[in-house]
Amino acid sequence: HSHSHSHSHPHCHSHGGIVMLPSESDMDKVRSTLRQFVRDWGAEGKAERDACYQSILDEIETHFGKAPCKGAVHVLVPGCGLARLAFEIHRQGYSCQGNEFSFGMLWASDYILNRCRKQSRIYPYVHQTTNNLSREDTCRGVAVPDVFPVAFTPADGQEFSMLAGDFLEVYCTPANQGKWDCIATAFFMDTAHNIFEYIEVIHHCLREGGVWINYGPLLYHFAEMQGETSVELCLDDLYRIICGSGFDLQRKELRNCCYTANKRSMLQVTYTNAFFTAVKQPPGNVDVPSREANQG
Repeated sequence: HSHSHSHSHPHCHSHGGIVMLPSESDMDKVRSTLRQFVRDWGAEGKAERDACYQSILDEIETHFGKAPCKGAVHVLVPGCGLARLAFEIHRQGYSCQGNEFSFGMLWASDYILNRCRKQSRIYPYVHQTTNNLSREDTCRGVAVPDVFPVAFTPADGQEFSMLAGDFLEVYCTPANQGKWDCIATAFFMDTAHNIFEYIEVIHHCLREGGVWINYGPLLYHFAEMQGETSVELCLDDLYRIICGSGFDLQRKELRNCCYTANKRSMLQVTYTNAFFTAVKQPPGNVDVPSREANQG
C-alpha cells in the first residue's frame, strides 16, 4: 500500500528469440502506473488531486500569483510521476519543469502530455482479488485522461519541459544553482536513500527567497530493504534540519489524503502528510531553530 517511484531500469525480455515472462517487479510497476493514471488523469482521482495538488497550487499562487509575468516564474517538480501536478502548475500560468526517474512513468507521461487526443478506458483493478465489494468492481473501467494537455495553449514566455534522470545527479550541477523560483515536492521526499541529500540539492537549486512547498508522508521507501542505505528522520527532526540548512520554515501543517486508492475497495489507507512551505534565506541569515519554530 505504498506510494512508489521506480528506482530500477526496465529489462529486455527477449533473448535468442525466446520471449521471457516479465518479472514480478516489472508487473508491479505496470500495476502501479495504471493506478497512477487514475490518480493523475482520471475524474475518479480528483479527490486525491484536490487534497494534495490543490494545496500546493494554492500555496504557489499565494507566493507568486501577483508576479507581473507568471511565465517568468520557474517551478521545478521532482519525482513528478505522470506529471499532472507539473501540468496544472503550467496551466496556472507558470513555467514548469517536471523531473522523473522511472522509465514507466516517463513513457506514460509522454503519451498523455504529447500524444493523447482521445479518452481511453483502462482497467486498473483487475489484479485486486481481495477486499472487493462485487465482481464488477474488479473489472471496473476508468476513463483517462479527464483533460487533454495537447489542447492547452501556453501564454507567451511560458515554458514546459520534462527532464529524465535521478534528481540528485541531474540538479546538483552549477547550471541549476539558484535557477529556480519554486520547488514543489509531492510524495517525493521519502523516496530518498538519504533525505539530507535531497534537502541539500533543493537548497542548491532555489534562488534566495525561493520557495519550497512540500506535501507528503515519511514512508521512506528504502527502510528495512536489505543492502540499501536509508536515513529515516521523524518529522520534528526533519523540520530542525530544514531550518538549519538555510531555510525559513513559514508554514507547517498535517493534512490527510489517500494515494492511488481504489474508491470501491473495502480497505482504505490514509496518509497523514507534512504540508510545509520553506523559504531560502540569504547566506549568514541561518539561525539555529528555536523551540517555538518546531512546535506544532
